[in-house]
Amino acid sequence: MSYFIAFIISFAIVVALIPPLRRVALRIGFVDKPRSDSARKIHREPIPLTAGIAIFAGFTAVYLIFVRDSWIQSLAILGGGLLILLIGLVDDWYKTHGKEFPALPKMAVQLSAAVLVYLSGIVFSGFENPFNGSYVTLPDWLSFLFTVLWIFGVTTVINFTDGMDGLAGGLSAISAGTLLVVALVMGQQSSAMMAVITVGISAGYLLYNRPPAKVFMGDAGATYLGFMLGVIALDGAFKQATMLSLFIPILSLGVPILDNVRVVISRIRNGVPFYQADASQAHYRLLAAGLKPVQVVSFLYLMNICFGLFSIVLLLAQ
Repeated sequence: MSYFIAFIISFAIVVALIPPLRRVALRIGFVDKPRSDSARKIHREPIPLTAGIAIFAGFTAVYLIFVRDSWIQSLAILGGGLLILLIGLVDDWYKTHGKEFPALPKMAVQLSAAVLVYLSGIVFSGFENPFNGSYVTLPDWLSFLFTVLWIFGVTTVINFTDGMDGLAGGLSAISAGTLLVVALVMGQQSSAMMAVITVGISAGYLLYNRPPAKVFMGDAGATYLGFMLGVIALDGAFKQATMLSLFIPILSLGVPILDNVRVVISRIRNGVPFYQADASQAHYRLLAAGLKPVQVVSFLYLMNICFGLFSIVLLLAQ
């Protein structure tokens, strides 16, 4: 019952906050303007970019009510999330004025948020040896590297996926739903609660972001959702991991991770900075192939659901 209540409250907070935030955004010009010269800008009118604030407020309020982590871990999760949101809002503000915020300070802040999580004790510490059942503990430096890169990577791939109405929010909801099932099966209550809150805030956002979108979450909201998904996986699916179950959190985020790994490799091969936005993601390629936006989003939803179901099968098969 507590999970259901957390879902309802988080959903309701986002739904209630988006309209007033939307009006403020239109008043101050905090909007994503359409551009005829960009393959990535397919909307036809200015769209407010303030949904990320509602997403942050919904998660934070419900987390404080229901999650009983240590104060150090709570501070790291909420404080790291706030850093991600603020730097994302700065980035979005630059874009509303036709400018590009430098990538280096944005990356530095996102990495700092990941380091906060590591220092709080939410880490990938090792895995179970499948041959003798012993637990393999990673050296501290490797545990640090994996933890920080995992959180930063998931933060980035969800942001890269945010290119069509309903896409990033829907994929985040599906991935969080998968991580919720995994956490429940493994008996991890705090991870399960964070996952259900993430499903709630994503669903609330989708109410306004389904085609045609009335609001965007911008880089602030997309990176925030990615950050939380990365933390949830570390706090849940990666705990007491066997060699086989290491693939579970990766598969739960299958579409964003696999598509953007392909994109990053392609950019590096072509000598292009991996963070430079373009139209090489799967959703843009499917649009170029002739699919309608609703068909593209539905297809990628289905793919992510299949990845999620496969990850659950892996979990149950152990």
